[in-house]
Amino acid sequence: MELLVATHNVHKKEEIQQILGNDFTVKSLTDHNIYEEIIEDGDSFNANALIKAKYCFEKTGIPSLGDDSGLVVEALDGRPGIFSARYAGDHDFAKNIEKVLSELKDEENRKAYFITVLCYYDENGAKYFEGRVYGNLLTENKGFKGFGYDPVFVPEGYDRTFAEMDPEDKNKISHRKKALDLFLSGLKVADQQ
Repeated sequence: MELLVATHNVHKKEEIQQILGNDFTVKSLTDHNIYEEIIEDGDSFNANALIKAKYCFEKTGIPSLGDDSGLVVEALDGRPGIFSARYAGDHDFAKNIEKVLSELKDEENRKAYFITVLCYYDENGAKYFEGRVYGNLLTENKGFKGFGYDPVFVPEGYDRTFAEMDPEDKNKISHRKKALDLFLSGLKVADQQ
């Protein structure tokens, strides 16, 4: 089954393909030569995921997956949240991390979680799947793998950041993996009905 993922991010496409396995052929916006900007002006992760998935399905007729992911920091009242990718500069994660760490400079509470909301959109409309992974933020970057806030995020029960983990290990526990597992379960239930 072909699945169009509303992203140009090669890392995200590869991560989703790896998690979903061979039953799906994951394609990106780039693969379909779709370069118009999708305006994510929703006020929640669900709203932004829907905007992306619906746009892709209406443009191509291919079942589409939109996701909105972010870092939610307890001591920052949930920031950066839906603004995670552009918190200090559009997709400039070095600056985004720097801003979060400077805002947490004198803060003992380092609790945070990554969240992914997936919206699957096809001729039957929208279905949502949410995954979270809880952990703590370091005071400095560690590791070079992964992307986004991975270098400062240590998941609960681990002593390494996401950026220090091999992709296979990260993908076993990540927020995106949890949401994709729910998505796969949802499809199996739908197939059985």
